[in-house]
Amino acid sequence: MAGKDIDRIRARSAWETVKESPVITAIAVAPVVLVLGVVWALTNGFVALVLLALLGVGIVVGGKLLK
Repeated sequence: MAGKDIDRIRARSAWETVKESPVITAIAVAPVVLVLGVVWALTNGFVALVLLALLGVGIVVGGKLLK
């Protein structure tokens, strides 16, 4: 049970950071948006969408493996 509470605390802390300082969030997300924009410009939207999905899966799986 304690593990779930820690995850909630982390999620709330992250959300509070986003709400209080959107500039920090924009700086953190900018490289991903830039890469997706370049991929979109060089290929097409479908390839960028697939890359975004793969990045999302990688983040989720990587987060589970690090626990």
